[in-house]
Amino acid sequence: MSIEVTRLTKLYGEQKAVDDISFKVGKGEIVGFLGPNGAGKSTTMKIITGYLQPDSGTAIVCGIDVQQQPLESKKKIGYLPEANPLYFDMYVREYLDFVADVHGVGDKKKKIEEVIETVGLSLESKKRIGQLSKGYKQRVGLAAALIHDPEVLILDEPTTGLDPNQIMEIREVIKKLGQHKTVLFSSHILQEVEAICDRVVIINRGKLVADDAVDVLLHQPANNEVLKVSFREVLEPVLFEKLSSVSAVNKISTYEWELICANAQDAQRQLMELALQQKLNIVSLQAGSQSLEEVFRSLTNNNK
Repeated sequence: MSIEVTRLTKLYGEQKAVDDISFKVGKGEIVGFLGPNGAGKSTTMKIITGYLQPDSGTAIVCGIDVQQQPLESKKKIGYLPEANPLYFDMYVREYLDFVADVHGVGDKKKKIEEVIETVGLSLESKKRIGQLSKGYKQRVGLAAALIHDPEVLILDEPTTGLDPNQIMEIREVIKKLGQHKTVLFSSHILQEVEAICDRVVIINRGKLVADDAVDVLLHQPANNEVLKVSFREVLEPVLFEKLSSVSAVNKISTYEWELICANAQDAQRQLMELALQQKLNIVSLQAGSQSLEEVFRSLTNNNK
């Protein structure tokens, strides 16, 4: 395994930012690491990369215990944190030369040219970093993470703040890198995760709530259908507790609701009966399969 996280726990005072989580990422996998804001994603990534120490548990990268051998493990890891740390006054090649020196990279000139080509920086490589767009700054961060040819890439929100075109470009770079490296990356753009990832790991309030292939998550027998319903009235979620076929409820807007159910036909029948009993006006009702976004919401809805 390239990454092995075992019973990892991190406390901030009395709050458990990471609560006894375990997962593995195999060599050559691209795994999406998902969770709401404050779920513990960045904390977990910082522990895996050796920037934070856990209160208990272990993180092992390429067979190396990150706590016991921090320098050796860092040689195996390329890390792009959410706040991409760059020196804006430096030129692109100058910065990559500096990072290569930090890592002790041999034949720097060749390696710099390789990573510039890999991340698509050729046309911008003679500029100061401060002159670049947000998308190209992210490419510089990726190039710096790749300069020492790591086996594992840890990317924390690599497309945050980018426009749709830039997101597509970075997505293609990640897919290309995933052909010969292990990639663990977090993102709030679930369509992106669905398009790139072999597997997703989802945490909520510091706890692991899912770890499976995307296709498996989307087609779980007990959680694979959804009803989208809108009412003329403003309702409270407690009303839907009367529906035995509904396993989870998500409020989409003031009048719109998403009902997760094992059997859409049963849930639809119960919903119609409820509307008649309560004299409610259904404006629209639509059944379908869950998207990854809907699975995510059902697993991380703290109001369930």
